[in-house]
Amino acid sequence: MPPWPPSLQDARWRVGLFTLLYLYQGLVAGFALTALANHFAAVGASTAEVGRHLAVVGLPWVLQPLLWGPVIDRATPDRMGPRRRWLVLALAGAQASLAGLLLLGSAPSLTAVSLVLLLHSLAASLADTATDRLIADSVPAGELGRTSAATRAGFVLGSAAGTALFAWVLEAGGFAAAAGALLGLTTPIALAAALVREASGDRLLAWPQRGPARAAGPGRIAAAAAFARGLADGFRSRDAARLLALCFAIDFALALFQVPFAVALVQVHGWDAGGLSRLQALLALLGGTLGAAGIGASVDRLGPGPALRALLVACAAAFGIAGGLIAAGLEAATGPVILGLANVVPALLYVALLPTVLLASRTGRASATQFQIYMAAMNLGDVAGSALASGLAAAVPPSLVALGVALLFLLGTRVARVMGAPLAA
Repeated sequence: MPPWPPSLQDARWRVGLFTLLYLYQGLVAGFALTALANHFAAVGASTAEVGRHLAVVGLPWVLQPLLWGPVIDRATPDRMGPRRRWLVLALAGAQASLAGLLLLGSAPSLTAVSLVLLLHSLAASLADTATDRLIADSVPAGELGRTSAATRAGFVLGSAAGTALFAWVLEAGGFAAAAGALLGLTTPIALAAALVREASGDRLLAWPQRGPARAAGPGRIAAAAAFARGLADGFRSRDAARLLALCFAIDFALALFQVPFAVALVQVHGWDAGGLSRLQALLALLGGTLGAAGIGASVDRLGPGPALRALLVACAAAFGIAGGLIAAGLEAATGPVILGLANVVPALLYVALLPTVLLASRTGRASATQFQIYMAAMNLGDVAGSALASGLAAAVPPSLVALGVALLFLLGTRVARVMGAPLAA
């Protein structure tokens, strides 16, 4: 039996907490970014409108380092744990935002839904920042691969279940029923995640202890300046700049292809939106569970660098094959194969990428902010790719887009190969 009360001092509770938190993120992502996007595409939303929705919902994740990194890095000792207090508050705000979806009625506009989900993303990105700092503080280096696999599996399981379930509920019961189901499923997960303490002696709940207010003075200004210098030092090396560019390029490339291809399957090739969502969920599930476990074990045994480089090559090959199938006029007939190539292999890539980023940003007073800047680069890539996907799809054949994505992954392989030992070994 794991020790009681639950705390991050025990590996089983660590894995359980981090898996739950990413399961929560996946459920919301499956609803907001896949099932809902396919649903609105089926009722006539354009690629530009769907891309704008994805960009709005993703915006707080881009701003995450500026919004929340310094908050978590400069957290002070607390009876609930300095990171956990922010985690609990963020989860409460996230659930309140999801409850706001119920106020939109049965047939809201995509814009209204996007704005409410924007509020959720603000709270969820704070919870994610606290979670990532908890991982960095509590997980030994030799367990990072398995932890990455567990979090990826949690996210993918949640995303797959959320996509399939909410696609069905949207089709059968409409938006209000799907929003209610989302709130009902995520609330118990948020409550359960709040039970795991940072240390066994921490309080489950406690009011913050406040000392006398202090005016900003030389001490605080000096501390802020030292924090900024520490953050800047973390990005001075060429390896850090290369890793930052790689994080951006991966999600940018994926969004350029995935968004217009999914819309085209529904609007051009006549796919059922619910069926598309269920297939996307199944493909994500395959890559994020069995595949992630194998990659995670390899990362812990060999180091993240070799696995990262191999998966970048695999992604390039996958999109090269996809581009060839589309160029041959087989886009409609081989749609499931192309979706598999464009979703399963990239999902495995993240399992090797996360330990690389954690090791690159684990030391220093600004480690949470530094880590979130890398993650924000990925989110910025996703937002930028989603925003540009419509215009690119109108001007460039999808086969060339796929081949261009393959080329970007090949360039990423080159970038990963020349990074120094601390990041690529």
